[in-house]
Amino acid sequence: MQNNGTKIELLDKYVAEITGNFYVASYQRGYRWGEIEVRRLLDDLLSNGEKPYCLQPIVVRKDGERFELIDGQQRLTTLFLLYAYMHTSSHGWIPAPKFSLFYETRTSSQNYLAEMDFTREIDDIDYCFMKNAYTTIESWFLERDQVQAATNINKYLKENVKIIWYEVGEAEDAIGLFTRLNIGKIPLTNAELVKAMFLNRDTSGMTGEKQDEIALQWDNIERELQNRSLWDFLTNRNAGASQTHIDLILDLIASAEPSSRDSYHTFFCFDRMTQNRTLEDIWEEIRHTFLILKSWYEDHDLYHKIGYLIAVGNQLEDLFALSKGKTKRQFHESLRRCIKESISAEKNYGELRYDSISDQKIIHKLLLLFNVESVRSQGDVQWFPFSRFKSKAWSLEHIHAQHSEGMRTQEKWKLWLEYHLKSLRVLAPEDTTLLSDMQEAIDNPKLTEDEFRKLHQCAVSVLSPKGSDDYLHTLANLALLSIEDNVALNNATFDVKRNIIVEMDQEGKYIPFCTRMVFLKYYTRSEDNQIHFWGESDRAAYIAKMNTVLRDYLDEDIIIGKEYQ
Repeated sequence: MQNNGTKIELLDKYVAEITGNFYVASYQRGYRWGEIEVRRLLDDLLSNGEKPYCLQPIVVRKDGERFELIDGQQRLTTLFLLYAYMHTSSHGWIPAPKFSLFYETRTSSQNYLAEMDFTREIDDIDYCFMKNAYTTIESWFLERDQVQAATNINKYLKENVKIIWYEVGEAEDAIGLFTRLNIGKIPLTNAELVKAMFLNRDTSGMTGEKQDEIALQWDNIERELQNRSLWDFLTNRNAGASQTHIDLILDLIASAEPSSRDSYHTFFCFDRMTQNRTLEDIWEEIRHTFLILKSWYEDHDLYHKIGYLIAVGNQLEDLFALSKGKTKRQFHESLRRCIKESISAEKNYGELRYDSISDQKIIHKLLLLFNVESVRSQGDVQWFPFSRFKSKAWSLEHIHAQHSEGMRTQEKWKLWLEYHLKSLRVLAPEDTTLLSDMQEAIDNPKLTEDEFRKLHQCAVSVLSPKGSDDYLHTLANLALLSIEDNVALNNATFDVKRNIIVEMDQEGKYIPFCTRMVFLKYYTRSEDNQIHFWGESDRAAYIAKMNTVLRDYLDEDIIIGKEYQ
């Protein structure tokens, strides 16, 4: 198999099966594990018990009769010390390490491991770390039933605990690979290990041409998944946190046997597949799975329905399983039921309130669905931007606010007064006293909270629609806005918010479709339009549109905001 011009051998083996002579080249630092790392390894081995468990891969390069240890020095040295201790403490009943470690330039470290005499005081950093690790191992066993713990650990290393043996060809740039795996702190991923299966030099039944074809197709899939629009449609994972994106496809196929402890569960799942399936057959499943997901992404209706469900927390694995064995019509109906279930509530939607934490979650989903479905209904020319949506944190914004909660500083008081003074100069130019008092408050370096509250009440009275304010915390007065933008709009009346939203939109900031429509008065009939206020007719039109857009997901006897019908 070829991988960037070099051969790779990929195996999984039990720790007790590790044999050979390993040398650590001069470009690597010495052994540096401390008490925390050593105890964590021992605790993991013991607590995992007889369940399958995998340590991080051991990366080596064949060099004559020995192996150059490229990655895994810290783990392998600790395992060497562990076996050495158990061998000594069991008086030879537990075997000594079956492998050896030596160093290209650190001959003293090699001598320490050969002699295993940590009773001396030596001023050598490598010796100190090895001595501390050995002492930690000894203390760990003495804290429990020593014989039983050693018996269990020895058994687990023989029957349950594996390492992934990743052997690169002699032409591999060992220093470059070491730099990526260690200095860059980028471990081998499941994707790299599964890819190596297809490019393994010992693979039978596959020609070099077929391996090259798979390698090319693999890279093309990875490149397409690097597209943020496709990635953010398929998952809520942070794209920047993933070294390889094809893991998403591999995890999807391997999800039949989930494992919370084994970080290499996916690799081992594919490794087991090779026992009764050809590699070409396995690759075809990977390719076919990707093509299905891509077809969802390219289908306008599926893109919006599946994208919404994933955005609100549904798992791609569940949706993929839901699609199996169904016609397109059946799959759409199943998605409709999932969406309907996602917004189900124990009360009429018109009774949901912002001041209820549990209601907020439903309102958030309703408004997101309203936005997604509104965009979907525009036809193929419009696609909801899940990538832009997922790049921000979102909150519920009052379309019109007339309270001053959260404003506790003079800076916030004056900012609020400045914004609302602009609107009042347009809407109430005749109220010269209020305008003058607000300007004086803005210029006053000693503005008090009482003075601000009085001006706030007067300004809100002018800028609020007449009538009851019972609607303030209901769905008819709520829209989605990013948290960072919400800060600028918090506690502002409709006219002020409208002006700020328009400015944000002109600056190219992402404003959700329905939020923009609300502040542009898109839903309100022209004869009812009061451009500066969010009145009853506006709220009725907003709710009516919501009912129309979401009709496929609402029960016939549940209408959002019955008071507006």
